[in-house]
Amino acid sequence: MKLKVYADRMSQPCRAVIIFCKVNGIDYEEIKVHISKGQHLTPEFAEINPMKQLPAIADGRFKLFESHAILIYLACAFPGVADHWYPADVFKRSKIHSVLDWHHSNLRRGAAPYVFNTTIAPILGRPLNPQVAAEAEIILSSSLSKLESFWLKGNGRFLLGRNQPSIADLSLVCELMQLECFPLTYTTPVLDEKDRTRLLGPHKKVQQWIENTRNATSPHFDEVHRVIMLAKERQQHQRLKAAKNEGGSNMKRPLVSRM
Repeated sequence: MKLKVYADRMSQPCRAVIIFCKVNGIDYEEIKVHISKGQHLTPEFAEINPMKQLPAIADGRFKLFESHAILIYLACAFPGVADHWYPADVFKRSKIHSVLDWHHSNLRRGAAPYVFNTTIAPILGRPLNPQVAAEAEIILSSSLSKLESFWLKGNGRFLLGRNQPSIADLSLVCELMQLECFPLTYTTPVLDEKDRTRLLGPHKKVQQWIENTRNATSPHFDEVHRVIMLAKERQQHQRLKAAKNEGGSNMKRPLVSRM
């Protein structure tokens, strides 16, 4: 029976799982679950994941959720997956686990609420929260510094000084792609070029590592991220249209005599 992957490509952990399947030639069926429509909260989806979160998989009768656990399972259960993604060597494997654990308690704890509270919240009918965004930015900046100075130290092109990517590289880079692809709120620019430079500019190794991971998973990386690039373009179009309409309405305002 074909593997089923329940995913919304707007979600960074979902994108990591889908890219991994594509890169490694894993035959799967993508079941689209739209978070914006609340489809992950339905009783039907709760049969797949009682936690009602994405991604989740069903491999025959076996069901699993949490993206890190899914990536580990896929690397172990499907033949033909290259060893560098999740090495058989227990020491190398343990190091990858350390990065994955750090990811959820640091980088994700900064990046996810920052992006949500500067960009995504209105899409889901929630208000933006500048205070939460400011607090998350502090965690995000600290995490980027740790990536630059510790996880990417050495001459390797990927995390832990390695020359080939692991599931940790894919998971963390997909997290950071959220910063690249959601530059606008509905009304105001949030991550314009100046903001992006402020966040990522000081971290040259991080920028190069993102590019290395994109190249190592090409062409699937860009194809899977296309959905959020389109969302970015739609937001830009909406903002330009709103600005044009506002400018037009101002032009049509009648002049008031001072006489």
